[in-house]
Amino acid sequence: MTDAEFMDLGEAALRNVEFHCDRINDAGEADIDNQRVGGMVTLGFPNNSQIVINLQKPLHEIWMASKSGGYHYRWSGSAWLDTKSQVDLWEQLSEEATAQGGRALRFNG
Repeated sequence: MTDAEFMDLGEAALRNVEFHCDRINDAGEADIDNQRVGGMVTLGFPNNSQIVINLQKPLHEIWMASKSGGYHYRWSGSAWLDTKSQVDLWEQLSEEATAQGGRALRFNG
């Protein structure tokens, strides 16, 4: 994968995170404060916890940090998969947001 291909895929993933936060907020499912700065999106929850998702261009990875730990995702050709567990980014993000948001929250790729 080239740097340009990674950036296209990575930016699309970050836009998708923002889209789902807006959808969740508009539907009244939760109150997630999402802020984007360059290649990083920070999700803030009412309990003052955060999830940080950022692009790691040199490694062609997306990193996510949450209360439960840190995760590194690489593009498999069809999905962003954790480098250790092979769990999909959207599945893990949904699990982490649910835990930190206190209610079932769903993010899709």
